Amino acid sequence: MKMMLKFSRVTVPTLREKPVDCEVVGHELMLRAGLMRPVSSGIYMMLPLGLSALLKVENIVREEMNKTGAIELELPSLHPSESWQASGRWFEYGPEMMRLTDRHGRDFCLGPTAEELITHYVGKAAPSYRDLPVNLYQIKTKFRDEPRPRFGLLRAREFRMKDAYSFHRGTEELDETYERMYQAYLEIARRCSLEVKVVEASTGLIGGDVSHEFMVLSDAGEDTVSLCEKCGYGANAELERHRPTLRFGGEEEEEIEEVHTPGLTSIDDVSEFMGVPARMVLKCVLYVVGGDALAVFIPGYREVSTKKLAAVLKTDSFHPMREDEFPFFPSLTPGFVGPVGLRDTKVIFDEEVVGARNIICGANKEDYHLKGVEEKRDFRAEPAMNVASSVEGDECPSCDGALTISRGIEIGHIFKLGLKYSKPLGVEFTDRDGSLMPVVMGTYGMGTTRILQTVVEQHHDDRGIRWPKAVAPIPVELIVLNSENNEQIETAENLSRELEKKEIEVLIDDRSLSPGIKFNDADLVGLPIQVVIGNKISRGMLDLKLRYTSIKRDVEIRNAGGAVENALKEAR
Repeated sequence: MKMMLKFSRVTVPTLREKPVDCEVVGHELMLRAGLMRPVSSGIYMMLPLGLSALLKVENIVREEMNKTGAIELELPSLHPSESWQASGRWFEYGPEMMRLTDRHGRDFCLGPTAEELITHYVGKAAPSYRDLPVNLYQIKTKFRDEPRPRFGLLRAREFRMKDAYSFHRGTEELDETYERMYQAYLEIARRCSLEVKVVEASTGLIGGDVSHEFMVLSDAGEDTVSLCEKCGYGANAELERHRPTLRFGGEEEEEIEEVHTPGLTSIDDVSEFMGVPARMVLKCVLYVVGGDALAVFIPGYREVSTKKLAAVLKTDSFHPMREDEFPFFPSLTPGFVGPVGLRDTKVIFDEEVVGARNIICGANKEDYHLKGVEEKRDFRAEPAMNVASSVEGDECPSCDGALTISRGIEIGHIFKLGLKYSKPLGVEFTDRDGSLMPVVMGTYGMGTTRILQTVVEQHHDDRGIRWPKAVAPIPVELIVLNSENNEQIETAENLSRELEKKEIEVLIDDRSLSPGIKFNDADLVGLPIQVVIGNKISRGMLDLKLRYTSIKRDVEIRNAGGAVENALKEAR
C-alpha cells in the first residue's frame, strides 16, 4: 500500500506570480505548480509531483517499447572519446558536447546520445546472423551544452530521454523495426493525450538516410513544419519543399532601369515605393561563413530557412552579417546588394529565382535599386538551391492541396542509420555462409522530460494545469477546508485509506491556509479529481469536481470511494 501523502509534508512550493524568465506557459505552470525548480540555466530539479508525472510518462514509454520487442538496458553517462573519434562525431558535435579529461589525461564526454557506445558494445559481442535483429533501449539523463537554454524542459542542458538502437542483417529487417517503432511512437503520444503530426526530417548530426519527427503543434515549438491536410504530407523546415502559387516576378519583359531609392532598404519600403507587391522584389540576406561573405537571394515574400541553408553549406557555423562586420567587406553595399554586377562575393539563389522576369533588386550602389531585371539576361541564378521557407498557401509538393505552416514541439525522432556507425566502427556479423557483413542500424529517440512539459503546454486553462489522468502525478486531491477540524481530517484520512485499497493514490491538502488559497492551488496543480471536505460533512456530503471539465457534483460520504472511482473512469 502506498504512503498517505499530505500537502504539508510533500514539497509542493506553489507560486502565485509568473516567474520572470518564463517565455512559454508550460514552463511557467511547471514552476508555479511546484513540479520543478531551476538549479542553473537549463538545469532543473524535479520535485515530488513533477517526478511522479515524469515516471508515469516513462512507464508508458517503457510499456510500448517492450511491446515492440525492444530490450531495456542502461549505459553509462560518461563516454570514452575513442568510439566518438572513430565515428567522426567527436569534433562534428562541436561545443554542445560536454567534455572532460580525467586525472590520467583521457578524454570523455557526458553522453548527448549513445550511438557510438552501443554500437561498440554490440561489435564486441561479434554477433552471428542468428543473434539479429536486436533492439536495445534505455531511459536516461542526457547532456547537451545548449548555447541558449530556454522554454524550461523544451530546450534544457540536462534532460531525460528514451534512446533505442536496432541492429539488423539487412535493410528489410530495418524497415520492419522502423515501422514498429513508428507505430509505437504514435501510441505513446496517444496515451499521453498528445496529438502528433509525423513529418519528414533532416538526419542532422545523427546521420542516416531517412528520418521522421513526431511533432506536437504548439506556439511554444521551436520547429517550423509544413503540412498538407489533404494528403497528409508533412516536413520540417530543413526538408520541406513547396510549389509557389504565385509567380515570382512579372510576366512581361522590361528594360533594366536604375531607380533612386534613398534610404529604402526593406522589402516593404521598396515594394511600396515602386508600387508593386513583394513577389516582384528580390531579397538579399547577407551572412558570414568561415570569415567570408555570403549573399543569399530569395523572393521578397519569403524568408531564408537557416536549416535548409545549413544543409546546403554542410555547416551551421554561420551568422547574419552584423553591422560592425560591414567594413570588412567593402565590395558590398548593405541594403542595396543585388546580383547584377556583383563581384568577389559567394552567392546562393533560391530555386524560385530561376527564370524570374521583370524583378526589382539592389543596384550594388547606395540608395539605388534596379527594376526590370531578368534572370539569364542580366544575371545567372547559379547555384540555385532550395533555401527559402514556404509560406501559407504554397502548393503541396505531393498533391494539389495547400500547405499550412505551423510551429511544433519535437517529442520524438527516428532514423534509418544504415551503415553510418557500423562501418567506421567495424561492427560486423557472421552471415549464414560464414562471411562477415556490416550490421545495418536504426536509432530512435524520444524526450521524456520534453513530453512532460508538452502535456502541460497542451492541457491547461487560465487557472492552471489540467492533467490527463494517464500522466497525472496523482489522480485525486482531497481538500480539507479546516485543518483544525478533527472530523474533517478524519474523514479525509478514512477516504484516503479506502481509495488506496482501490490502488488510487491521493494527495491531502491539510495545510492551515484559507479555503481560497487551497482552491486556487488545487486548480493550479490540476490533479484530475478534487474532493472538498468541508462543512457539508455534517449532512454526510462531500463536493467532487472533475478538474478537466469543471463538472461538479455532491457525493455522500458513505459512497465517496465508489464515486471517486467512477469519476476517474469518466475523467479524460
